[in-house]
Amino acid sequence: MPKMKTNSGAKKRFALTGTGKIKRKHAFKSHILTKKTKKQKRNLTHTGLVSTIDAANVKKLLCLK
Repeated sequence: MPKMKTNSGAKKRFALTGTGKIKRKHAFKSHILTKKTKKQKRNLTHTGLVSTIDAANVKKLLCLK
């Protein structure tokens, strides 16, 4: 049986934490930033965690499960 391939898009977008949770970046921070407030842009800067419901699908894309 061939090796499982990691999804290229997923490996660029997600990272594992030390405890095994999956970090992600917020959307809406790449362009059209002039109409967004400073507060919005500042809050989008911080990384978030993938919800537990979606974590299984992301782990499958990253070949971790």
